[in-house]
Amino acid sequence: MRKVYYILLAVILLCSSCEFKLKPNEEDDPSAMKVERYDRLESRYVITGDFSALQQMNTEYPIETRTLVEKMLRIGEVSDHDISEKFIRFYQDSTLQTLVSDVESEYANMDDINQGLQKAFGKLKDWLPNMPLPRVYSQIGALDQSIVVGDRSIGVSLDKYMGARYQLYKQFGYSNEQLETMGRNYIVPDCVSFYLLSLYPMNNYDTRSQLEKDLHMGKVMWVTNKALGQQFFDTEYITIINRYMTRHPKTTIEQLLMSDDYSMFKKQGKK
Repeated sequence: MRKVYYILLAVILLCSSCEFKLKPNEEDDPSAMKVERYDRLESRYVITGDFSALQQMNTEYPIETRTLVEKMLRIGEVSDHDISEKFIRFYQDSTLQTLVSDVESEYANMDDINQGLQKAFGKLKDWLPNMPLPRVYSQIGALDQSIVVGDRSIGVSLDKYMGARYQLYKQFGYSNEQLETMGRNYIVPDCVSFYLLSLYPMNNYDTRSQLEKDLHMGKVMWVTNKALGQQFFDTEYITIINRYMTRHPKTTIEQLLMSDDYSMFKKQGKK
């Protein structure tokens, strides 16, 4: 699992300079958070060829479309004269057509995801009052990145959350450990953890020791577990963070996330 998170962290850092829009009057209210169904426009275009859906993608979600086309699918640039044809041809693959159809069926309703986001980010706002709330939108990739984080925005690739028993996953050699985290119950935990990583990146990441990287991820996962009120993530590094926070009850979550001193965690050791 750790390897997967570090790979996706690179995606977060690459996309962190993107400028995403926020809806007025909702940017500071966790109870108003709701997944924007960009995936429905996408599926309308690639399944039915409805050009009006593509127009909506380009006019209402220009940054999201650019991120999908250029950074995820890597089929060209949105300014290419034939990019609409390249886009629809890409999804004409029979496996992807099945995937798109299955995603829309599985995620016909996302009320549970919306409620989970509202609850988790509501707690985060209590602990981190200056934290900007993200927009969250859903998309359909090509079994690549699960989560893409931009500037105050989270893109959720629903194709990576079809459940451990999803038949198509068997063709791509996912490990059992990976499959365990590829269900809809992991959408909210992943949104929270990757967004926190984008807000609290590790300084000088490339020069840090593996232990420090593991502890940094442990901090984010520990806070995610607390925000969700459930132990979604469980590693020895989360245990070290939990031990430290138990012994230092006056340390706030904001102080924990902002700290760049990992020596204090190393001293916790193991019981």
